[in-house]
Amino acid sequence: MEAQSHHQLNVLFLPYPTPGHMIPMVDTARVFAKHGVSVTIITTPANALTFQKAIDSDLSCGYRIRTQVVPFPSAQVGLPDGLENIKDSTTPEMLGQISHGISMLKDQIELLFRDLQPDCIVTDFCYPWTVESAQKLSIPRICFYSSSYFSNCVSHSIRKHRPHESFASDTDKFIIPGLPQRIEMTPLQIAEWERTKNETTGYFDAMFESETRSYGALYNSFHELENDYEQLHKSTLGIKSWNIGPVSAWVNKDDERKANRGQKEELAQEPEWLKWLNSKQNESVLYVSFGSLVWLPRAQLVELAHGLEHSGHSFIWLIRKKDENENKGDRFLLEFEQKMKEIKKGYIIWNWAPQLLILDHPAIGGIVTHCGWNSILESVSAGLPMIAWPVFAEQFYNEKLLVDVLKIGVPVGVKENTFWMSLDDEAMVRREEIAKAVVLLMGSSQENKEMRKRARKLGEAAKRTIEVGGHSYNNLIQLIDELKSLKISKALSRSMLDK
Repeated sequence: MEAQSHHQLNVLFLPYPTPGHMIPMVDTARVFAKHGVSVTIITTPANALTFQKAIDSDLSCGYRIRTQVVPFPSAQVGLPDGLENIKDSTTPEMLGQISHGISMLKDQIELLFRDLQPDCIVTDFCYPWTVESAQKLSIPRICFYSSSYFSNCVSHSIRKHRPHESFASDTDKFIIPGLPQRIEMTPLQIAEWERTKNETTGYFDAMFESETRSYGALYNSFHELENDYEQLHKSTLGIKSWNIGPVSAWVNKDDERKANRGQKEELAQEPEWLKWLNSKQNESVLYVSFGSLVWLPRAQLVELAHGLEHSGHSFIWLIRKKDENENKGDRFLLEFEQKMKEIKKGYIIWNWAPQLLILDHPAIGGIVTHCGWNSILESVSAGLPMIAWPVFAEQFYNEKLLVDVLKIGVPVGVKENTFWMSLDDEAMVRREEIAKAVVLLMGSSQENKEMRKRARKLGEAAKRTIEVGGHSYNNLIQLIDELKSLKISKALSRSMLDK
């Protein structure tokens, strides 16, 4: 028993507090724990509450996993208690306060790194300073990148070659250099900090640079999905990387708790949306969701409502609101919700939905997605084709992966990359374009059948890769074994020095 604890691998995970980053890293930490690693997740009190039930459940099954909470400096940044996650921001000022609060945690976290004496730290890409922290402790830092290999490769190419700068117009198409496939974009589709140098450019440059100085990188992806870009990433950055995804499918494989992922409250026994879905034919319903950050302006919600109605296909639509009174008190949306209920064509869920459960339902035939990587992976795992509606950051790169590389997506035609807090009151996409994309995705054309076939094939591959002998499974075991070997080598070196 003593020998076993001596060789127990102790790994710290530091997620960045926004759902698109935090959820996959917590899932990854849980997968490590389920394979014999002693895991500590460092986070703040309100963020810990969103996943504590899952951690307690793992603990009760005998896995060595815990959360280490650091207090969030709410008062110092002028915020009420409990606002600790980027998704809580309702104004640019609040976003700045939360971001500042996160940056103020650095010293406390570095002290924890030293006190907990881990064998390795896995930290989000958004914490570039942890490279130096790991060097001070002479331990490996593994960078957790919360999006696709493809998006990282595209971003690297744009930053290196600046291909968009040779075009006079923001709407001219240019080819991304150095990729296995021909990928065309316009300057307007590039993230603003990459398109032009601004105050956030240096911040992102530091993150990408820190990845190249890490021991390696962890990606929530899998071999069959983007192997070409995994290889390109390795050769371009010159560091090791391991794809061990899709982690949401892996960690929830034998777990009924996926209903509550990212939510504190228990799910009702038989919610209304489930009764509604149960009444629908297989693959007949479109799921519509824009993730955990984006609030669509009212004009766009109106266009989307009309587009969904005009398509003639059934839909289940998650609408987020900034506060209790916004959207839900909107007369148009309330009347639209009532009308869709009466004709049994649509169902609106307000503010939060158990996405994994919905995507797994046999009635779902496709999804409208903002092209966030988590939603893409969850849809791929469910074998579903997608309507691509990117909004900001690397989502436009992910759109190209879905539409041009994997050919499991239909573009809705968004033309401009706009920061999620800067969406103006106008509609980005008109109802006619929305209806056209829905008909193409949900119809019965030959093109649609081929797309579904490809999506199903990837869904099957996503299930195989996390089973014993699958690519992601083997990558995880290989990484854990490598970290154990490093630990043993360090212990041997120390004992030799002591002699």
